[in-house]
Amino acid sequence: MQTTAFAQCSAAATPTVGTDAAKPVYNRLAMMEDRPLAAEYLEQRLAEAAALPSDLPDSLDEMADWIARHTDAVGTEYREYLASRKAGAPRRYFQNKAQALYFLKAVAPTKLVDGAWLYGVLQRWDDEDFRPLIRIYLEELGNGVPDKNHVLIYRKLLAQHGCEHWQDLPDTHFVQGAIQLALAQSAETFLPELIGYNLGYEQLPLHLLITSYELNELGIDPYYFTLHVTVDNAATGHAHTALEGLKQIMPRVGDASDFLRRVANGFRLNDLGVGTTQAIASFDLERETVAMLAAKSTVGKNMHSDYCRVAGRTVNDWLADPAQIPTFLEKLEGQGWIRRGEPAANSRFWKLIHGERAEMFGVFSPYEQQLLQDWIATPRAGSEHAPSEQDGDTATPRVLSHRAMLRSMESLNQDSAPRSIAPRGLIRHRFPEDEHAWESIGCELRLLEARLAATGSKDEAMDMLVGLMAPDRHHTSAGLMATRVFSRLYG
Repeated sequence: MQTTAFAQCSAAATPTVGTDAAKPVYNRLAMMEDRPLAAEYLEQRLAEAAALPSDLPDSLDEMADWIARHTDAVGTEYREYLASRKAGAPRRYFQNKAQALYFLKAVAPTKLVDGAWLYGVLQRWDDEDFRPLIRIYLEELGNGVPDKNHVLIYRKLLAQHGCEHWQDLPDTHFVQGAIQLALAQSAETFLPELIGYNLGYEQLPLHLLITSYELNELGIDPYYFTLHVTVDNAATGHAHTALEGLKQIMPRVGDASDFLRRVANGFRLNDLGVGTTQAIASFDLERETVAMLAAKSTVGKNMHSDYCRVAGRTVNDWLADPAQIPTFLEKLEGQGWIRRGEPAANSRFWKLIHGERAEMFGVFSPYEQQLLQDWIATPRAGSEHAPSEQDGDTATPRVLSHRAMLRSMESLNQDSAPRSIAPRGLIRHRFPEDEHAWESIGCELRLLEARLAATGSKDEAMDMLVGLMAPDRHHTSAGLMATRVFSRLYG
């Protein structure tokens, strides 16, 4: 393989989408069909990132020590965090569960294309130098096992908490996802930058450890995040493999220093857009609650009867103009429908939306209900009542950690299930061990099996599989099967 020469961006085709805003680029590149746009977007983001600082060593020989120092520093900071929590410090990131769920939404554009930047290297499956990078991509895809596929895990996490509606996020939340999708279509042109981006992305950050800990505390499954803690480890995980990938593809004859310069440029791409801590800090409970109700009002403004009036006006009248929502909430509070600073269960308004016989059952998603619950339990700004250590458990009911809930449910399942039947409900669904079990899933998979059997060579079969392992397809049933077959053939 020639690693010393890289193609220049083609100017033959003009992108149909501008590159100033990330969201339209993200949506376009998610369809995996606009390479000129991908190249142009990367050029602009690389120019933007060039001014950012970087602690990546200039010498390849220094990078292993750099990774070790980074890992030690993160480990030390995390131990200090745990010690502070044990001593009684509050959660560092999430003041309430609503903020944690908001975080899941805020980073969704990036998490739902997890690993995409490495897709382009699959075309080099017959080149041993690319094996480390391809192994990372296959592991991002869970090697075709549904409950290990990173994108599928995150999609299920969003659905579980009613957080699927993330498309209206601000443009900056789409920057990282757009970069990853652009790299997916530009592996040949931007190979050094891709390697540098991968090297940076696979380093274990402190925020990953803390978010995992605090999500679990709040009863949210942290598996997606803890999985990345384990797979990105510096000893045998992706952080180590990313460095091995760089070592194997480094030019032996060409300009190694220029290659490393471009690697550093790609490394800096990780610092563009909204990062984890910025996404968390952008949450405002009052603003988010009002915005959610304002969005609901566009549908609900004609759905209420005239029997109930608030401050002399019908509910439909209040909802007719979204700008009235803050005043509407004040009036609900003034008439006793909402009791701010107390558990949500004390408010008549909450009982309308939560419970078996709630009149508005199903109107609000789990995320929206959590917003309202935490908003009600939080005293109004400037209120004389402020939560204290003594009443903190009253204002915000204590919840079991996610792991505690699992242990409790496992105990219930074991007590109630016959000894001859395995407990259900907790064990994550496993990918069928028997390949023929796929035949019961759908005709598309049988068609894929037939087409693979009809291929005339391994090269032809691998090309077919690679197409199904693209970022927009690998988490589908056909993509999962293709990944399993590719992993077996790849060895």
